[in-house]
Amino acid sequence: MRRTHGLAALAALALLAAACGPQQPAAGRHGATSGQPANAAAPGGFTLLATGDVLPHTEIIEQARKDAHGSGHDFRPMFAGVRAPVSGADLAICHMETVYGADGGPFTGYPAFKSPPQVAAALRATGYDSCSTASNHTLDDGAAGVRRTLDALDAAGVRHAGSARTADEAARPTLLKAGPATVAQLAYTYGTNGIALPDGQPWAVGLIDREKILTDARAARRAGADVVVVSLHWGTEWQQEPDEQQRTLARALTSARTGNRPDIDLIIGTHAHVPQAYEKVNGTWVVYGMGDQLAGYMYNPQGAVDSRGNQSSMARFTFAPPAAAGRRWTVTRAEFTAQLTDVDHAFRVVPLTAAAPRGSAHARARDAVREVVLSRGGAEDGLRMTG
Repeated sequence: MRRTHGLAALAALALLAAACGPQQPAAGRHGATSGQPANAAAPGGFTLLATGDVLPHTEIIEQARKDAHGSGHDFRPMFAGVRAPVSGADLAICHMETVYGADGGPFTGYPAFKSPPQVAAALRATGYDSCSTASNHTLDDGAAGVRRTLDALDAAGVRHAGSARTADEAARPTLLKAGPATVAQLAYTYGTNGIALPDGQPWAVGLIDREKILTDARAARRAGADVVVVSLHWGTEWQQEPDEQQRTLARALTSARTGNRPDIDLIIGTHAHVPQAYEKVNGTWVVYGMGDQLAGYMYNPQGAVDSRGNQSSMARFTFAPPAAAGRRWTVTRAEFTAQLTDVDHAFRVVPLTAAAPRGSAHARARDAVREVVLSRGGAEDGLRMTG
């Protein structure tokens, strides 16, 4: 079965402009853990970590059932290998690509996903603070799927951006605390696999539109955001080089400024199913695509099982406060860690470290991720691989 999860769509329609007041930022939850490398943020700064698509295929759901030992579904063991770096960041962001079914099911994988809501509890247990929820699968089960997903994330204590249950919710930026900073997370998708927005709910999912994104970013800044992060579900599936839409939109978004600072401070991308490059564009870091953090057996457009669909990167950026009020928070350290969903060992997400035996499958995957992440000159701007 081919899993391409929707081809590139036409440019999405703009949504309604933001109108209502902001959500209050969630209280900060954690700092660096004792097991972390000596790369914590300096006093006054913070670290932000982001990871790629969480995509529970049928075999992932079945493994979670086995891991629960007769009591529903437990996704925590799949993420246990990355809990330390995720929980060690001041702010950790995931991408929840699918929507949740009702507790007890039925649950489905590709092509129309309905995942067990226990995914949300696993994300929280791993250390995630917030997830982008705008993807081409956001409307797989209509408005009911959106509602169930956001209800489950709320119950687990995971914030979210990109889809909404009400117009008021859609109009409020998601504001998060990271150390002393307030961070806004905005999220958008290129499309919804041809599924129409629910009747009377044009705000149900954020669609990519340059002017809409910039309007929302400026509104988030007015609402108190020190740093504005934009999550984009974009690009061409199985293409590791960012496509023209990605490059053009990245240039447009990173060049927009208000006063003494850019409107957007970081762009983090998902959707392509394979790792893509990190690049500094107009002085702002753009992660074109992190790949699938958790996925089952992945089939490329030629119908072949393709291990690149189980490779991903974990992005980590250290921000420092500005020297003067109204100036930009700056990235003082840009890092990434290679990851793999190990489909041969119970679909565990594992970091790919320097300790991987030379010539092993893990070492080959690590080197492949490193090559593509650095393929657009990130190393020259200080990007480094860790682990």
